[in-house]
Amino acid sequence: MRRLNAGLVVGALTVGLIVVLALLSFIWTPYDPTLVDPAVRLAKPSADHWFGTDKFGRDVLSQLMVGARTTLYVGLVSVGVAALIGVPLGILAAMTRRWSSELIMRANDLLLAFPALLLAIMFGAVFGASTWTAMVAIGIATVPSFARVIRSGALQVMRTEYVLAARAAGRKPFAIAIRHVLPNVTSLITVQASVAFAIAVLAEAALSFLGFGTPPPTPSWGRMLQESQELLFGAPRLAAFPGVAIALAVLGFNLLGDGLRDRFDPKLEDRR
Repeated sequence: MRRLNAGLVVGALTVGLIVVLALLSFIWTPYDPTLVDPAVRLAKPSADHWFGTDKFGRDVLSQLMVGARTTLYVGLVSVGVAALIGVPLGILAAMTRRWSSELIMRANDLLLAFPALLLAIMFGAVFGASTWTAMVAIGIATVPSFARVIRSGALQVMRTEYVLAARAAGRKPFAIAIRHVLPNVTSLITVQASVAFAIAVLAEAALSFLGFGTPPPTPSWGRMLQESQELLFGAPRLAAFPGVAIALAVLGFNLLGDGLRDRFDPKLEDRR
């Protein structure tokens, strides 16, 4: 019987907490996160405002809850874009001839040279800063990691006896990819998606901090950090709360990804 992976449990609990906060924000928040109330600006944590208020009098806890929703939304879409493009490319590179495989992977390496932040800034300059711009840029920048990982797994699957038997029986490549290759790289997709989610959370926060991400008045953890920097010494809690939220989200998804990798890889499991 397999032992529980501590990293997997901690990561799942952390991610679960963020998901619960995001879902709860759809039906309840202590206050309207966009409500400006100058009478209570920079209020300290109390029974009325558990995490205090910011320089505009907005409730910090309410902003954190809605910011979790924004973070998960950006992560889901960007990782979805990366998986929808990267997984087919990886499988295609593993199943095609050498020259076409090399062409796909060299184009993949070229795209890998452009980090998400640079792509988002370029997209923002052309299409304007928005949540969708950030999501598409992060998704495209994450495509190479999916393609490389899935190609590696697909190459191993292509060497198995049942795939060789299917090819000998005359099955078409598309049928082999759908029936044999894709189901056997699902675990790799799951692990890579978890790791890519952590990268997307950090990239979205950085883009919002720079002004290329989620525009106001929609709450965002990155913009909360940006708005708090002028009060870093007078009210450090305004930077601490979103900073801790970002760190926990990134840590949670990384631990979840590492735990899933250990769980799905029998070689790693045997070493435990």
